[in-house]
Amino acid sequence: QVQMTEHGGGSVQAGDSLRLSCTAPGFASNRCGMAWYRQAAGKQREWVSSITNSGSLTYTESVKGRFTISEDKDKDTVYLQMVGLKPEDTARYFCEFLSGRCLFVRGQGTQVTVSS
Repeated sequence: QVQMTEHGGGSVQAGDSLRLSCTAPGFASNRCGMAWYRQAAGKQREWVSSITNSGSLTYTESVKGRFTISEDKDKDTVYLQMVGLKPEDTARYFCEFLSGRCLFVRGQGTQVTVSS
């Protein structure tokens, strides 16, 4: 199983930007695809964005136009560029493989806190 490692979170003001990264060995070579999720305190996990192994990008409605998912296959890393952050984006962000054949161990995630 692959250990997911997320980085890049922080405490920012509304309107600021952050870039999250998720490193997962084998992501590119095994054509796993990747998804970002987030979970705010006391709330259910929410899907945020995905990138398939063919490069198709999708986003949840609330982040469209503000978040951009991308990949660096040479580094087995997926990024989530977030601009125009809002207090409602406050959550712990996690990454997971899209493909069920790609086994992984969930990482600790990275906390994003946006104050108004």
